[in-house]
Amino acid sequence: WTQGGELGKGEFVLDDGEGERQLSLMGSGSEVQLLIATQEKLKEESIRSRVVSFPSWELFDKQSEEYKQQVFPKNIRKRLAVEAGSPLGWGKYATDEGDVIGITKFGESAPGDVVMKEYGFSVENVFERAKALLK
Repeated sequence: WTQGGELGKGEFVLDDGEGERQLSLMGSGSEVQLLIATQEKLKEESIRSRVVSFPSWELFDKQSEEYKQQVFPKNIRKRLAVEAGSPLGWGKYATDEGDVIGITKFGESAPGDVVMKEYGFSVENVFERAKALLK
């Protein structure tokens, strides 16, 4: 396993941060850009994190336990998943010490960036939720 992971294994580590990580940030698709921006903001407060792009739970679940531990070490149980859709299923990877930002309602009408911010998909909100996990 190397930084960068393997798409064929269901995930890849985009940025492993520096030093000992305190938490993992994970998502797929458009959310990943938000996670990278959040990681930069966390660095400003000396909070080290790993960003994992997670395009396929099914492929990841088929990997060996050793590989899964390399991606999500047991000692880092603070994990934040960000899903611009239903959060259903992310809890398995976020753990009982983690959190999931997702959409649990529908029917909002406004420009896309306004709706996304209202649903909590902003660097500020993800940053605050990540920090809250470390308290």
